[in-house]
Amino acid sequence: MIDLLDGRVHLHIGDCIKVLETMEPDSVDCIVTSPPYWGLRDYGVEGQIGLEPTLAEHLAVMVRVFEAVKRVLKPTGTCWVNYGDCYATTPNGRSAADTKATGNDDRTFRDKPFSTIQGVLKAKDLCMVPNRFAIALQESGWWVRSEIIWAKPNPMPESIRDRPATSHEKIFMLTKSPRYFYDAKAVRQAAAGSSLQRWSQDIDSQEGSHRANGGAKTNGTMKAVGGPRMNENANGFRGGSYVGGKPGKRTETGNVPGTGDRNLRNYEPAPLEAWNIATQPFSEAHFATFPPELAERCILAGCPKGGLVLDPFGGAGTTALVALRHGRKASLIELNPEYADITQRRIEKEWRVQPKRKSNDHGPLFAENAA
Repeated sequence: MIDLLDGRVHLHIGDCIKVLETMEPDSVDCIVTSPPYWGLRDYGVEGQIGLEPTLAEHLAVMVRVFEAVKRVLKPTGTCWVNYGDCYATTPNGRSAADTKATGNDDRTFRDKPFSTIQGVLKAKDLCMVPNRFAIALQESGWWVRSEIIWAKPNPMPESIRDRPATSHEKIFMLTKSPRYFYDAKAVRQAAAGSSLQRWSQDIDSQEGSHRANGGAKTNGTMKAVGGPRMNENANGFRGGSYVGGKPGKRTETGNVPGTGDRNLRNYEPAPLEAWNIATQPFSEAHFATFPPELAERCILAGCPKGGLVLDPFGGAGTTALVALRHGRKASLIELNPEYADITQRRIEKEWRVQPKRKSNDHGPLFAENAA
């Protein structure tokens, strides 16, 4: 293990299951990760995940990995997993390394080291790997709490002419228990003008709508409720909260007192369609890095300040950088020693560099707790 930044980041090099077995149980507050996708590319390292010859074997491996993840996650912890899909097809004849050598667009990688046409998967079938993965974890005991859509404004170019081009991936929010930490206030979004107008109405004098329950509502019309207020949730917390209390208890209305904010949704309407976040190319290795904004939402919502965030597939170390910028600690696991070296150099360098401010930003992304 390599300690970085005075022990605020632990970088483990090795097989993720073996490393996880050495970690203390119930020691991690939040997991944010993006595992290698099945049948996508060969990273050139022995023991890598994603090259299992069948989808069933891949899912079995992923279940074993996340059983090890579950052991180290606190009962109140959350697990956020980004996973992309693929189509059943034969190998494309060009490796990821060869693709990288032709240009700088990491989004164009499609290695296909073996045929994904197998079993019920026919040529051109969408494999539905993310959903099969989530169902497999659900069957192994995880709670699947949310399916989130990550919309990409700069998706991978595709030359297909017989289906819509793909411009999204999925993120699953998982927990190991029905009661867990979730800070809804930290990720609230601005409410629409129509909602603000509705919340300002005098509810008692409204006529209301008869459309509720298909017109079968028997206790009066449905009125425009909601507004900038919040009831105590099941545990009396506000802001950083443990949620999922006992049935019958009152929970948050979804609005912060005195503001026009609302809860973060798994699909965000215009002007922020879904989780509209661009991919981030990384020049030192042939993969696109996990977008900082994506990791940021997961960490702010799912990890208390001062907590520990784990990425069992460390990649370029983005999860660790985001965790640090927001006052959390981080632990990374990386199988490939070359990537681990890249990760170490990147963390030590970028931790001391403020991200550039865009013209339409309200402020630096990582302004809080930045060093």
